[in-house]
Amino acid sequence: MGELGDFNPIRFEEGMVIDIPTLNLDSLKKPEAAITPLYPDHIPTLETPNQHPHHAKHLPRGIDETPEEQRRHWFVGSIDQGTTSSRFLIFNGEGDPVASHQLEFENLYPKSGWHEHEPLELLASVEECIDEAMRKFVDLGYKKSDIRSIGITNQRETTVVWDNATGEPLYNAIVWPDTRTKDLVRDLKSRDQADTLTDLCGLPLSTYPSSVKLMWLIENVDAVKQAYEEGRLAFGTVDSWLIYKLNGGAKAERPVHVTDSTNASRTMFMNLHTLQYDDNLLKFFGIDRNKIHLPKIVPSSDPCCFGKVAKGALSGVRIAGCLGDQSSALVGQCGFSPGQAKNTYGTGCFLLYNVGTKPVISKYGLLATVAYDFGGGRKPVYALEGSIAVAGSGVKFLMNNLGFVDKSSAITELAESVEDNGGVVFVTAFSGLFAPYWIDDAKGTLFGITQHTQKGHIARATLEATCFQTKAILDAMEKDSNAKLESLAVDGGLSNSDLCMQTQADITGIPVDRPHMRETTALGAAIAAGLATGVWKELNDLKDVNQAGRKVFKPKMEGKQAEKLFKKWEQAVEMSRGWVNEVVDGEEE
Repeated sequence: MGELGDFNPIRFEEGMVIDIPTLNLDSLKKPEAAITPLYPDHIPTLETPNQHPHHAKHLPRGIDETPEEQRRHWFVGSIDQGTTSSRFLIFNGEGDPVASHQLEFENLYPKSGWHEHEPLELLASVEECIDEAMRKFVDLGYKKSDIRSIGITNQRETTVVWDNATGEPLYNAIVWPDTRTKDLVRDLKSRDQADTLTDLCGLPLSTYPSSVKLMWLIENVDAVKQAYEEGRLAFGTVDSWLIYKLNGGAKAERPVHVTDSTNASRTMFMNLHTLQYDDNLLKFFGIDRNKIHLPKIVPSSDPCCFGKVAKGALSGVRIAGCLGDQSSALVGQCGFSPGQAKNTYGTGCFLLYNVGTKPVISKYGLLATVAYDFGGGRKPVYALEGSIAVAGSGVKFLMNNLGFVDKSSAITELAESVEDNGGVVFVTAFSGLFAPYWIDDAKGTLFGITQHTQKGHIARATLEATCFQTKAILDAMEKDSNAKLESLAVDGGLSNSDLCMQTQADITGIPVDRPHMRETTALGAAIAAGLATGVWKELNDLKDVNQAGRKVFKPKMEGKQAEKLFKKWEQAVEMSRGWVNEVVDGEEE
Protein backbone atom coordinates (compact mmCIF):
# COMPACT_ATOMS: atom_id res chain seq x y z
CA MET A 1 0.00 0.00 0.00
CA GLY A 2 2.98 2.31 0.27
CA GLU A 3 3.50 5.17 2.67
CA LEU A 4 0.80 6.49 4.98
CA GLY A 5 -1.70 8.47 2.89
CA ASP A 6 -0.88 6.65 -0.40
CA PHE A 7 -3.89 4.29 -0.21
CA ASN A 8 -5.67 4.15 -3.57
CA PRO A 9 -8.65 1.81 -4.02
CA ILE A 10 -8.21 1.99 -7.81
CA ARG A 11 -5.19 -0.31 -7.46
CA PHE A 12 -7.49 -3.21 -6.52
CA GLU A 13 -9.18 -5.41 -9.12
CA GLU A 14 -12.88 -4.86 -9.80
CA GLY A 15 -13.80 -8.07 -8.03
CA MET A 16 -12.47 -6.71 -4.75
CA VAL A 17 -14.54 -3.77 -3.50
CA ILE A 18 -13.57 -1.82 -0.42
CA ASP A 19 -15.88 1.05 0.43
CA ILE A 20 -14.83 3.20 3.39
CA PRO A 21 -16.42 6.58 2.53
CA THR A 22 -15.57 8.33 5.77
CA LEU A 23 -11.99 7.16 6.20
CA ASN A 24 -9.18 9.40 5.00
CA LEU A 25 -5.77 8.49 6.30
CA ASP A 26 -4.55 12.02 5.63
CA SER A 27 -7.23 13.33 7.95
CA LEU A 28 -5.10 12.45 10.98
CA LYS A 29 -4.31 16.13 11.31
CA LYS A 30 -4.20 16.79 15.03
CA PRO A 31 -1.15 15.62 16.95
CA GLU A 32 -3.34 13.93 19.53
CA ALA A 33 -5.17 12.01 16.82
CA ALA A 34 -2.00 10.41 15.44
CA ILE A 35 -0.97 6.87 16.38
CA THR A 36 2.09 7.29 18.57
CA PRO A 37 4.78 4.62 18.04
CA LEU A 38 6.87 3.44 20.99
CA TYR A 39 10.56 4.31 20.96
CA PRO A 40 13.24 3.24 23.45
CA ASP A 41 14.04 6.08 25.84
CA HIS A 42 17.60 6.38 24.55
CA ILE A 43 16.52 6.94 20.90
CA PRO A 44 14.89 10.36 20.61
CA THR A 45 12.54 11.06 17.74
CA LEU A 46 13.82 13.20 14.89
CA GLU A 47 12.48 16.73 14.98
CA THR A 48 13.15 19.34 12.32
CA PRO A 49 11.68 22.82 12.03
CA ASN A 50 9.51 21.94 9.01
CA GLN A 51 7.77 18.86 10.39
CA HIS A 52 4.18 18.59 11.46
CA PRO A 53 4.06 16.67 14.80
CA HIS A 54 2.45 13.64 13.14
CA HIS A 55 5.32 13.23 10.66
CA ALA A 56 7.99 13.91 13.25
CA LYS A 57 6.78 11.01 15.40
CA HIS A 58 6.63 8.34 12.69
CA LEU A 59 10.25 8.77 11.57
CA PRO A 60 13.11 6.85 13.22
CA ARG A 61 16.15 8.80 14.21
CA GLY A 62 18.38 9.88 11.37
CA ILE A 63 15.78 9.31 8.64
CA ASP A 64 14.70 12.49 6.84
CA GLU A 65 11.42 13.05 5.03
CA THR A 66 11.00 12.44 1.33
CA PRO A 67 9.96 15.43 -0.78
CA GLU A 68 6.50 13.83 -1.15
CA GLU A 69 6.13 13.65 2.62
CA GLN A 70 7.25 17.25 3.03
CA ARG A 71 4.71 18.48 0.50
CA ARG A 72 1.97 16.69 2.42
CA HIS A 73 2.24 19.03 5.39
CA TRP A 74 3.54 22.24 3.91
CA PHE A 75 0.77 24.63 3.06
CA VAL A 76 0.39 27.59 0.70
CA GLY A 77 -2.31 30.26 0.92
CA SER A 78 -4.03 31.86 -2.05
CA ILE A 79 -5.92 35.16 -2.25
CA ASP A 80 -8.41 34.96 -5.12
CA GLN A 81 -9.85 38.44 -5.66
CA GLY A 82 -12.55 38.30 -8.33
CA THR A 83 -15.20 40.52 -9.85
CA THR A 84 -18.03 39.57 -7.50
CA SER A 85 -16.27 38.05 -4.48
CA SER A 86 -12.98 37.60 -2.66
CA ARG A 87 -11.71 34.29 -1.33
CA PHE A 88 -8.80 32.91 0.61
CA LEU A 89 -7.89 29.25 0.27
CA ILE A 90 -5.16 27.19 1.90
CA PHE A 91 -3.76 24.30 -0.16
CA ASN A 92 -1.57 21.43 0.95
CA GLY A 93 1.47 20.39 -1.05
CA GLU A 94 -0.59 17.99 -3.13
CA GLY A 95 -2.82 20.82 -4.38
CA ASP A 96 -5.87 20.01 -2.25
CA PRO A 97 -7.74 22.83 -0.45
CA VAL A 98 -7.93 22.26 3.32
CA ALA A 99 -9.57 25.52 4.45
CA SER A 100 -11.23 28.47 2.73
CA HIS A 101 -13.57 31.41 3.11
CA GLN A 102 -15.45 33.48 0.52
CA LEU A 103 -17.14 36.85 0.78
CA GLU A 104 -19.18 38.75 -1.81
CA PHE A 105 -18.97 42.53 -2.03
CA GLU A 106 -21.01 45.24 -3.72
CA ASN A 107 -20.69 45.92 -7.43
CA LEU A 108 -21.53 49.52 -8.32
CA TYR A 109 -23.24 50.60 -11.56
CA PRO A 110 -23.59 54.40 -11.24
CA LYS A 111 -24.49 54.89 -14.93
CA SER A 112 -25.30 52.73 -17.93
CA GLY A 113 -22.07 51.01 -19.01
CA TRP A 114 -20.22 52.01 -15.82
CA HIS A 115 -18.94 49.36 -13.42
CA GLU A 116 -17.03 50.17 -10.22
CA HIS A 117 -15.70 48.70 -6.97
CA GLU A 118 -14.82 50.48 -3.74
CA PRO A 119 -11.06 49.79 -3.31
CA LEU A 120 -11.11 49.72 0.50
CA GLU A 121 -14.01 47.27 0.42
CA LEU A 122 -11.96 44.97 -1.81
CA LEU A 123 -9.14 45.09 0.74
CA ALA A 124 -11.50 44.57 3.70
CA SER A 125 -13.10 41.55 2.03
CA VAL A 126 -9.69 39.96 1.45
CA GLU A 127 -8.61 40.57 5.06
CA GLU A 128 -11.84 39.07 6.42
CA CYS A 129 -11.46 36.00 4.20
CA ILE A 130 -7.91 35.50 5.46
CA ASP A 131 -8.97 35.75 9.10
CA GLU A 132 -11.90 33.34 8.70
CA ALA A 133 -9.97 30.76 6.66
CA MET A 134 -7.11 30.87 9.16
CA ARG A 135 -9.55 30.29 12.01
CA LYS A 136 -10.75 27.12 10.26
CA PHE A 137 -7.15 26.11 9.54
CA VAL A 138 -6.18 26.42 13.21
CA ASP A 139 -9.29 24.46 14.22
CA LEU A 140 -7.92 21.57 12.15
CA GLY A 141 -4.84 21.47 14.38
CA TYR A 142 -2.47 23.54 12.24
CA LYS A 143 -0.71 26.83 12.91
CA LYS A 144 0.42 29.86 10.96
CA SER A 145 4.02 28.63 10.74
CA ASP A 146 2.81 25.64 8.67
CA ILE A 147 2.07 28.08 5.81
CA ARG A 148 5.16 28.60 3.68
CA SER A 149 3.86 31.58 1.71
CA ILE A 150 0.80 32.99 -0.03
CA GLY A 151 0.00 33.90 -3.63
CA ILE A 152 -2.40 36.41 -5.11
CA THR A 153 -4.61 36.09 -8.16
CA ASN A 154 -6.91 38.86 -9.23
CA GLN A 155 -9.34 40.33 -11.73
CA ARG A 156 -7.21 41.94 -14.42
CA GLU A 157 -7.51 45.35 -16.15
CA THR A 158 -9.54 46.71 -13.22
CA THR A 159 -7.85 50.03 -12.48
CA VAL A 160 -7.10 51.53 -9.06
CA VAL A 161 -5.57 54.96 -8.39
CA TRP A 162 -4.41 56.26 -5.03
CA ASP A 163 -2.41 59.02 -3.41
CA ASN A 164 1.17 57.87 -3.10
CA ALA A 165 1.70 60.12 -0.06
CA THR A 166 -1.30 58.94 1.99
CA GLY A 167 -2.06 55.54 0.47
CA GLU A 168 -5.76 56.44 0.16
CA PRO A 169 -7.76 55.75 -3.02
CA LEU A 170 -8.67 58.75 -5.15
CA TYR A 171 -11.64 57.20 -6.94
CA ASN A 172 -13.52 53.93 -7.15
CA ALA A 173 -11.83 51.12 -9.06
CA ILE A 174 -13.02 51.01 -12.66
CA VAL A 175 -13.79 47.36 -13.39
CA TRP A 176 -12.58 45.54 -16.51
CA PRO A 177 -15.91 45.38 -18.46
CA ASP A 178 -16.69 49.08 -17.91
CA THR A 179 -17.46 50.84 -21.23
CA ARG A 180 -17.42 54.54 -20.28
CA THR A 181 -14.28 54.94 -22.40
CA LYS A 182 -15.91 53.97 -25.73
CA ASP A 183 -15.74 57.52 -27.14
CA LEU A 184 -12.14 57.87 -26.00
CA VAL A 185 -11.26 54.56 -27.67
CA ARG A 186 -12.85 55.72 -30.93
CA ASP A 187 -10.70 58.85 -30.89
CA LEU A 188 -7.55 56.86 -30.08
CA LYS A 189 -8.16 54.54 -33.03
CA SER A 190 -7.92 57.53 -35.38
CA ARG A 191 -4.49 58.59 -34.08
CA ASP A 192 -1.24 58.00 -35.91
CA GLN A 193 0.51 54.78 -34.89
CA ALA A 194 -2.70 53.28 -33.48
CA ASP A 195 -2.22 50.30 -35.78
CA THR A 196 1.27 49.60 -34.36
CA LEU A 197 0.20 49.07 -30.73
CA THR A 198 -0.76 45.42 -30.99
CA ASP A 199 2.71 44.44 -32.23
CA LEU A 200 4.22 46.05 -29.11
CA CYS A 201 1.79 45.03 -26.36
CA GLY A 202 -0.35 42.27 -27.85
CA LEU A 203 -3.67 44.05 -27.22
CA PRO A 204 -6.00 45.90 -29.61
CA LEU A 205 -7.49 49.25 -28.69
CA SER A 206 -10.77 48.70 -26.85
CA THR A 207 -12.52 49.65 -23.61
CA TYR A 208 -10.97 46.57 -22.01
CA PRO A 209 -7.35 47.46 -21.02
CA SER A 210 -6.27 49.59 -18.03
CA SER A 211 -4.65 52.28 -20.21
CA VAL A 212 -7.87 53.91 -21.37
CA LYS A 213 -9.37 53.69 -17.88
CA LEU A 214 -6.40 55.61 -16.47
CA MET A 215 -6.68 58.20 -19.24
CA TRP A 216 -10.36 58.73 -18.42
CA LEU A 217 -9.61 59.15 -14.72
CA ILE A 218 -6.92 61.76 -15.33
CA GLU A 219 -9.16 63.68 -17.74
CA ASN A 220 -12.41 63.52 -15.75
CA VAL A 221 -11.68 63.28 -12.00
CA ASP A 222 -10.23 66.45 -10.47
CA ALA A 223 -8.55 64.69 -7.52
CA VAL A 224 -6.82 62.27 -9.88
CA LYS A 225 -5.74 65.01 -12.29
CA GLN A 226 -4.31 67.11 -9.45
CA ALA A 227 -2.41 64.17 -7.98
CA TYR A 228 -1.01 63.41 -11.44
CA GLU A 229 0.17 66.99 -12.01
CA GLU A 230 1.77 67.05 -8.53
CA GLY A 231 3.49 63.67 -8.99
CA ARG A 232 1.44 61.97 -6.24
CA LEU A 233 -0.65 59.65 -8.42
CA ALA A 234 -0.11 55.93 -7.91
CA PHE A 235 -1.60 53.54 -10.46
CA GLY A 236 -2.11 49.83 -10.33
CA THR A 237 -4.32 46.89 -11.12
CA VAL A 238 -5.96 45.05 -8.20
CA ASP A 239 -2.88 42.93 -7.50
CA SER A 240 -0.74 46.05 -7.00
CA TRP A 241 -3.34 47.65 -4.73
CA LEU A 242 -3.67 44.56 -2.51
CA ILE A 243 0.08 43.92 -2.29
CA TYR A 244 0.67 47.58 -1.43
CA LYS A 245 -1.95 47.63 1.33
CA LEU A 246 -1.20 44.16 2.74
CA ASN A 247 2.42 45.26 3.17
CA GLY A 248 1.28 48.28 5.20
CA GLY A 249 0.66 50.83 2.43
CA ALA A 250 2.17 54.29 2.82
CA LYS A 251 2.97 53.57 6.49
CA ALA A 252 5.32 50.70 5.66
CA GLU A 253 9.02 51.29 6.19
CA ARG A 254 9.50 50.43 2.52
CA PRO A 255 6.18 50.60 0.65
CA VAL A 256 5.83 47.78 -1.86
CA HIS A 257 4.44 48.87 -5.24
CA VAL A 258 4.85 46.02 -7.73
CA THR A 259 2.95 44.00 -10.30
CA ASP A 260 3.79 40.82 -12.16
CA SER A 261 4.17 40.56 -15.91
CA THR A 262 0.85 38.75 -16.45
CA ASN A 263 -1.05 41.69 -14.96
CA ALA A 264 1.23 44.31 -16.54
CA SER A 265 0.54 42.77 -19.96
CA ARG A 266 -3.11 43.84 -19.57
CA THR A 267 -2.39 47.55 -19.23
CA MET A 268 -1.12 48.27 -22.78
CA PHE A 269 1.85 50.00 -21.13
CA MET A 270 4.21 46.98 -21.14
CA ASN A 271 6.24 45.83 -24.12
CA LEU A 272 5.36 42.17 -24.58
CA HIS A 273 8.86 41.32 -25.77
CA THR A 274 10.94 43.07 -23.08
CA LEU A 275 8.43 42.74 -20.18
CA GLN A 276 9.13 46.37 -19.26
CA TYR A 277 7.23 49.63 -19.68
CA ASP A 278 7.55 51.01 -23.18
CA ASP A 279 8.01 54.76 -23.67
CA ASN A 280 6.25 54.66 -27.05
CA LEU A 281 3.17 53.06 -25.50
CA LEU A 282 3.09 55.48 -22.58
CA LYS A 283 3.50 58.43 -24.97
CA PHE A 284 0.63 57.22 -27.16
CA PHE A 285 -1.72 57.31 -24.16
CA GLY A 286 -0.34 60.66 -22.97
CA ILE A 287 1.16 59.26 -19.76
CA ASP A 288 4.27 61.02 -18.43
CA ARG A 289 6.12 58.41 -16.35
CA ASN A 290 7.74 61.23 -14.35
CA LYS A 291 4.32 62.29 -13.02
CA ILE A 292 2.97 58.89 -12.05
CA HIS A 293 4.03 56.02 -9.78
CA LEU A 294 3.85 52.89 -11.90
CA PRO A 295 4.29 49.50 -10.18
CA LYS A 296 7.60 47.76 -10.78
CA ILE A 297 7.19 44.74 -13.08
CA VAL A 298 8.56 41.54 -11.52
CA PRO A 299 8.25 37.78 -12.22
CA SER A 300 5.08 35.95 -11.18
CA SER A 301 6.98 33.80 -8.68
CA ASP A 302 9.57 35.34 -6.35
CA PRO A 303 10.42 34.89 -2.64
CA CYS A 304 11.18 38.57 -1.97
CA CYS A 305 9.62 41.02 -4.46
CA PHE A 306 6.08 40.96 -3.08
CA GLY A 307 6.97 41.57 0.58
CA LYS A 308 5.16 40.18 3.63
CA VAL A 309 1.74 40.55 5.22
CA ALA A 310 2.01 43.38 7.77
CA LYS A 311 -0.83 42.52 10.15
CA GLY A 312 -3.62 40.10 10.96
CA ALA A 313 -3.74 36.32 11.06
CA LEU A 314 -0.94 35.99 8.50
CA SER A 315 1.35 38.69 9.88
CA GLY A 316 4.93 38.06 8.74
CA VAL A 317 4.03 35.47 6.08
CA ARG A 318 5.65 36.05 2.71
CA ILE A 319 3.71 36.94 -0.42
CA ALA A 320 5.62 34.97 -3.04
CA GLY A 321 3.37 34.60 -6.07
CA CYS A 322 1.15 36.80 -8.22
CA LEU A 323 -0.80 35.95 -11.38
CA GLY A 324 -3.69 37.56 -13.21
CA ASP A 325 -6.71 35.32 -12.77
CA GLN A 326 -6.78 33.77 -16.24
CA SER A 327 -3.05 33.05 -16.24
CA SER A 328 -3.49 31.59 -12.79
CA ALA A 329 -6.22 29.24 -14.03
CA LEU A 330 -3.90 27.99 -16.81
CA VAL A 331 -1.21 27.30 -14.20
CA GLY A 332 -3.78 25.63 -11.94
CA GLN A 333 -4.73 23.35 -14.84
CA CYS A 334 -1.00 22.59 -15.22
CA GLY A 335 -1.09 23.85 -18.81
CA PHE A 336 2.69 24.11 -19.02
CA SER A 337 3.18 22.72 -22.54
CA PRO A 338 2.65 24.58 -25.83
CA GLY A 339 -0.69 23.57 -27.34
CA GLN A 340 -2.50 23.16 -24.03
CA ALA A 341 -5.54 25.35 -23.44
CA LYS A 342 -8.06 26.12 -20.72
CA ASN A 343 -11.33 27.99 -20.60
CA THR A 344 -12.56 29.60 -17.37
CA TYR A 345 -16.31 30.17 -17.13
CA GLY A 346 -16.54 32.84 -14.46
CA THR A 347 -18.23 36.25 -14.54
CA GLY A 348 -16.73 36.47 -18.00
CA CYS A 349 -15.18 33.67 -20.00
CA PHE A 350 -11.49 33.49 -20.83
CA LEU A 351 -9.71 31.00 -23.03
CA LEU A 352 -5.90 30.80 -22.87
CA TYR A 353 -3.78 28.78 -25.29
CA ASN A 354 -0.12 28.16 -24.39
CA VAL A 355 2.09 29.16 -27.36
CA GLY A 356 5.51 28.68 -25.70
CA THR A 357 8.34 31.11 -25.02
CA LYS A 358 7.76 33.47 -27.97
CA PRO A 359 4.67 35.69 -28.25
CA VAL A 360 2.29 35.13 -31.15
CA ILE A 361 0.58 38.32 -32.36
CA SER A 362 -2.91 37.37 -33.49
CA LYS A 363 -4.27 38.21 -36.92
CA TYR A 364 -7.77 37.03 -36.05
CA GLY A 365 -8.95 39.17 -33.15
CA LEU A 366 -7.24 37.44 -30.22
CA LEU A 367 -5.00 38.90 -27.54
CA ALA A 368 -1.33 38.08 -27.04
CA THR A 369 -0.50 37.94 -23.36
CA VAL A 370 1.97 36.59 -20.80
CA ALA A 371 0.81 33.18 -19.58
CA TYR A 372 3.26 33.08 -16.66
CA ASP A 373 6.79 34.12 -15.77
CA PHE A 374 8.29 32.00 -12.99
CA GLY A 375 11.72 33.67 -13.01
CA GLY A 376 14.70 31.80 -11.63
CA GLY A 377 16.33 31.67 -15.05
CA ARG A 378 13.20 30.29 -16.70
CA LYS A 379 11.93 31.98 -19.85
CA PRO A 380 8.51 33.64 -19.71
CA VAL A 381 5.72 31.69 -21.38
CA TYR A 382 3.13 33.38 -23.61
CA ALA A 383 -0.45 32.64 -24.58
CA LEU A 384 -3.12 33.57 -27.07
CA GLU A 385 -6.27 34.66 -25.28
CA GLY A 386 -9.88 35.03 -26.20
CA SER A 387 -11.98 37.10 -23.79
CA ILE A 388 -15.77 36.93 -23.47
CA ALA A 389 -17.31 39.66 -21.33
CA VAL A 390 -20.43 37.77 -20.27
CA ALA A 391 -20.61 34.18 -19.03
CA GLY A 392 -21.73 33.64 -15.44
CA SER A 393 -22.91 37.24 -15.35
CA GLY A 394 -25.50 36.28 -17.96
CA VAL A 395 -26.92 33.76 -15.51
CA LYS A 396 -26.85 36.43 -12.78
CA PHE A 397 -28.80 38.70 -15.14
CA LEU A 398 -31.55 36.11 -15.54
CA MET A 399 -31.64 35.61 -11.77
CA ASN A 400 -31.34 39.18 -10.44
CA ASN A 401 -32.89 41.28 -13.21
CA LEU A 402 -35.55 38.97 -14.64
CA GLY A 403 -36.27 36.70 -11.67
CA PHE A 404 -36.00 33.48 -13.70
CA VAL A 405 -34.43 31.47 -10.83
CA ASP A 406 -33.66 31.93 -7.14
CA LYS A 407 -30.07 30.69 -7.35
CA SER A 408 -27.52 30.42 -10.14
CA SER A 409 -27.21 26.65 -9.89
CA ALA A 410 -30.91 26.30 -10.86
CA ILE A 411 -30.34 27.71 -14.34
CA THR A 412 -29.37 24.29 -15.74
CA GLU A 413 -32.59 22.71 -14.48
CA LEU A 414 -34.59 25.52 -16.09
CA ALA A 415 -32.69 25.12 -19.39
CA GLU A 416 -33.33 21.36 -19.31
CA SER A 417 -37.10 21.97 -19.04
CA VAL A 418 -37.10 22.40 -22.84
CA GLU A 419 -35.56 20.21 -25.55
CA ASP A 420 -33.68 22.99 -27.34
CA ASN A 421 -33.49 26.78 -27.59
CA GLY A 422 -36.79 26.99 -29.51
CA GLY A 423 -35.13 29.20 -32.12
CA VAL A 424 -34.01 31.78 -29.52
CA VAL A 425 -30.52 33.27 -29.80
CA PHE A 426 -29.21 35.61 -27.08
CA VAL A 427 -26.24 37.81 -27.94
CA THR A 428 -25.17 38.71 -24.39
CA ALA A 429 -23.32 41.88 -25.38
CA PHE A 430 -23.98 43.77 -22.14
CA SER A 431 -20.55 45.45 -22.48
CA GLY A 432 -20.13 45.10 -26.21
CA LEU A 433 -18.58 41.95 -27.66
CA PHE A 434 -14.98 40.99 -26.91
CA ALA A 435 -12.86 38.46 -28.81
CA PRO A 436 -12.77 37.67 -31.60
CA TYR A 437 -15.36 40.26 -32.67
CA TRP A 438 -14.39 43.41 -30.71
CA ILE A 439 -17.69 45.20 -31.34
CA ASP A 440 -17.89 48.07 -28.86
CA ASP A 441 -21.25 49.35 -30.10
CA ALA A 442 -23.21 46.09 -29.65
CA LYS A 443 -25.84 45.67 -26.96
CA GLY A 444 -27.42 42.57 -25.44
CA THR A 445 -30.00 41.39 -27.99
CA LEU A 446 -32.57 38.53 -27.99
CA PHE A 447 -33.58 37.10 -31.37
CA GLY A 448 -36.24 34.57 -32.37
CA ILE A 449 -38.81 35.21 -29.64
CA THR A 450 -42.35 34.02 -30.40
CA GLN A 451 -45.53 33.51 -28.39
CA HIS A 452 -44.30 29.99 -27.67
CA THR A 453 -41.01 31.14 -26.13
CA GLN A 454 -40.59 30.04 -22.51
CA LYS A 455 -38.12 30.90 -19.78
CA GLY A 456 -36.31 27.63 -20.45
CA HIS A 457 -35.58 28.64 -24.05
CA ILE A 458 -34.00 31.91 -22.92
CA ALA A 459 -32.04 30.10 -20.18
CA ARG A 460 -30.69 27.62 -22.71
CA ALA A 461 -29.85 30.43 -25.16
CA THR A 462 -27.92 32.20 -22.37
CA LEU A 463 -25.73 29.13 -21.77
CA GLU A 464 -25.30 28.62 -25.51
CA ALA A 465 -24.12 32.23 -26.00
CA THR A 466 -20.93 31.48 -24.04
CA CYS A 467 -20.42 28.23 -25.95
CA PHE A 468 -20.84 29.92 -29.34
CA GLN A 469 -18.34 32.64 -28.48
CA THR A 470 -15.88 30.01 -27.25
CA LYS A 471 -16.26 28.22 -30.60
CA ALA A 472 -15.48 31.50 -32.42
CA ILE A 473 -12.36 31.98 -30.30
CA LEU A 474 -11.16 28.41 -30.89
CA ASP A 475 -11.59 28.87 -34.65
CA ALA A 476 -9.43 32.02 -34.48
CA MET A 477 -6.80 30.22 -32.39
CA GLU A 478 -6.67 27.42 -34.93
CA LYS A 479 -5.99 29.96 -37.68
CA ASP A 480 -3.30 31.79 -35.67
CA SER A 481 -1.50 28.65 -34.51
CA ASN A 482 -2.10 26.41 -37.56
CA ALA A 483 -3.02 23.62 -35.14
CA LYS A 484 -6.35 22.15 -34.06
CA LEU A 485 -6.92 21.82 -30.33
CA GLU A 486 -7.36 18.21 -29.23
CA SER A 487 -9.26 18.95 -26.02
CA LEU A 488 -10.27 21.86 -23.80
CA ALA A 489 -9.65 21.98 -20.03
CA VAL A 490 -12.38 23.91 -18.22
CA ASP A 491 -13.05 25.44 -14.82
CA GLY A 492 -15.06 28.23 -13.21
CA GLY A 493 -18.59 28.40 -11.83
CA LEU A 494 -20.47 27.80 -15.08
CA SER A 495 -18.40 24.66 -15.73
CA ASN A 496 -20.41 23.02 -12.93
CA SER A 497 -23.30 22.77 -15.38
CA ASP A 498 -23.14 19.41 -17.18
CA LEU A 499 -25.57 20.75 -19.77
CA CYS A 500 -23.34 23.74 -20.54
CA MET A 501 -20.22 21.60 -20.81
CA GLN A 502 -21.93 19.02 -23.04
CA THR A 503 -23.23 21.86 -25.21
CA GLN A 504 -19.67 23.22 -25.40
CA ALA A 505 -18.35 19.84 -26.55
CA ASP A 506 -21.16 19.52 -29.13
CA ILE A 507 -20.68 23.00 -30.61
CA THR A 508 -16.85 22.85 -30.78
CA GLY A 509 -16.59 19.18 -31.76
CA ILE A 510 -13.78 18.51 -29.26
CA PRO A 511 -13.75 16.83 -25.82
CA VAL A 512 -14.19 19.10 -22.78
CA ASP A 513 -12.07 18.06 -19.78
CA ARG A 514 -13.32 19.17 -16.34
CA PRO A 515 -11.33 18.58 -13.13
CA HIS A 516 -12.97 17.33 -9.94
CA MET A 517 -11.29 20.12 -7.93
CA ARG A 518 -12.29 23.28 -9.78
CA GLU A 519 -10.51 25.89 -7.66
CA THR A 520 -7.86 26.08 -10.36
CA THR A 521 -7.54 29.87 -10.38
CA ALA A 522 -6.67 29.95 -6.69
CA LEU A 523 -4.46 26.87 -7.09
CA GLY A 524 -2.40 28.62 -9.78
CA ALA A 525 -1.45 31.46 -7.42
CA ALA A 526 -0.59 28.91 -4.74
CA ILE A 527 1.64 27.08 -7.23
CA ALA A 528 3.46 30.34 -8.09
CA ALA A 529 4.07 31.04 -4.40
CA GLY A 530 5.00 27.42 -3.64
CA LEU A 531 7.57 27.32 -6.46
CA ALA A 532 9.23 30.42 -4.98
CA THR A 533 9.42 28.97 -1.46
CA GLY A 534 10.39 25.36 -2.01
CA VAL A 535 7.07 23.53 -1.70
CA TRP A 536 7.63 22.43 -5.29
CA LYS A 537 11.07 22.61 -6.89
CA GLU A 538 10.19 22.38 -10.57
CA LEU A 539 7.13 22.13 -12.80
CA ASN A 540 7.67 18.38 -13.08
CA ASP A 541 6.80 18.07 -9.38
CA LEU A 542 3.27 19.22 -10.29
CA LYS A 543 2.46 16.51 -12.82
CA ASP A 544 0.00 14.74 -10.52
CA VAL A 545 -1.60 17.86 -9.02
CA ASN A 546 -5.36 18.14 -9.68
CA GLN A 547 -5.48 15.17 -12.05
CA ALA A 548 -7.78 12.85 -10.07
CA GLY A 549 -11.49 12.59 -10.81
CA ARG A 550 -11.59 14.56 -14.07
CA LYS A 551 -14.72 14.20 -16.25
CA VAL A 552 -14.55 14.35 -20.03
CA PHE A 553 -17.58 15.47 -22.09
CA LYS A 554 -17.38 14.06 -25.63
CA PRO A 555 -19.22 15.56 -28.62
CA LYS A 556 -22.59 13.93 -29.34
CA MET A 557 -24.12 16.31 -31.91
CA GLU A 558 -23.63 15.80 -35.64
CA GLY A 559 -21.18 18.25 -37.15
CA LYS A 560 -23.69 19.63 -39.68
CA GLN A 561 -26.20 20.45 -36.95
CA ALA A 562 -23.53 22.17 -34.84
CA GLU A 563 -22.42 24.24 -37.83
CA LYS A 564 -26.01 25.23 -38.58
CA LEU A 565 -26.50 26.52 -35.02
CA PHE A 566 -23.21 28.41 -35.15
CA LYS A 567 -24.12 30.16 -38.41
CA LYS A 568 -27.38 31.34 -36.84
CA TRP A 569 -25.31 32.75 -33.93
CA GLU A 570 -23.01 34.59 -36.36
CA GLN A 571 -26.07 36.09 -38.06
CA ALA A 572 -27.33 37.33 -34.68
CA VAL A 573 -23.94 38.88 -33.88
CA GLU A 574 -24.03 40.92 -37.08
CA MET A 575 -27.56 42.11 -36.29
CA SER A 576 -26.54 43.25 -32.77
CA ARG A 577 -24.12 45.86 -34.09
CA GLY A 578 -24.71 49.60 -33.70
CA TRP A 579 -27.21 49.65 -30.84
CA VAL A 580 -25.03 52.03 -28.79
CA ASN A 581 -25.19 54.72 -31.48
CA GLU A 582 -28.07 57.18 -31.14
CA VAL A 583 -30.15 58.46 -34.02
CA VAL A 584 -30.51 62.27 -34.00
CA ASP A 585 -32.69 64.00 -36.63
CA GLY A 586 -32.74 60.88 -38.75
CA GLU A 587 -28.96 60.39 -38.75
CA GLU A 588 -26.72 58.16 -36.63
CA GLU A 589 -24.55 60.02 -34.15
